[in-house]
Amino acid sequence: MQRRQFLLSFLATSLTVPTMATAAQPMTDAQKLEWVYLADTVMGGVSEGTGQFVEGGVRLTGQVSTANNGGFIQLRTNVNGLPGDSLTLRVRGNGEDYFVHLRTRSTRLPWQYYQARFPTTNDWSDVTLPLSDFAPSGGMLPRVPDAASIRSIGLVAYGRDHAADVSLAALGPV
Repeated sequence: MQRRQFLLSFLATSLTVPTMATAAQPMTDAQKLEWVYLADTVMGGVSEGTGQFVEGGVRLTGQVSTANNGGFIQLRTNVNGLPGDSLTLRVRGNGEDYFVHLRTRSTRLPWQYYQARFPTTNDWSDVTLPLSDFAPSGGMLPRVPDAASIRSIGLVAYGRDHAADVSLAALGPV
């Protein structure tokens, strides 16, 4: 139900997002993408959260709990590959570290992904994550994700008990 509500709120929202582009690496406003909220509840976890559109981007908030083998909340958007060998995010948060999860043609099982960590501050900042920094979730995956095969990008609060609050204004190139 939350997923449906978030998608409906996406369709009803038309906030202005500041342009976050550079000549070398154009970025896409996060609000121009379709986002889906996911949590560990799909596998029995008890983390709770929400995704929403806010002035300046999308925001992921909630309580991450490792109880009952859980430990994540996520906003995910589908993409059709990346044109380069890195991903840049314009983010802000509550000073915690967060993650980007990538799914590719190689990540066939629901628990497979590539993961990279990034820090946040109260101020908007750009974080560039080279694809070589993304670690596979298991040994069955290639060591580095193939940019052309990336199918989704997830903004994730993961792995430990904590209050999550992270916003994304833009990402790119997508």
